[in-house]
Amino acid sequence: MAQGKMKVKSKLPNGAKVKKAKGKAVTKRINAPVRSKVKAVEKNKMKANVTKMVNAAAEQQLRALATDTPQLSAAQQRVAAAPTAPAPAK
Repeated sequence: MAQGKMKVKSKLPNGAKVKKAKGKAVTKRINAPVRSKVKAVEKNKMKANVTKMVNAAAEQQLRALATDTPQLSAAQQRVAAAPTAPAPAK
């Protein structure tokens, strides 16, 4: 509950000057044209295409390196074909 008297705002005397409210810092034109977003969209599409092309080229190079293994010598082939010993049980 409120306690005490309610404050009453005093009124200005008749001869007092009233401050004029300042306008907004930026005024918007009602009929201002909206900028086209075509350039930004095209720029983003171009960036995406370049990224795709670079990634595809890098992946192709990595795949080529992975599949182009050097030929193994006869000794290396025998080692690769030899059965491995079973891992000891823990």
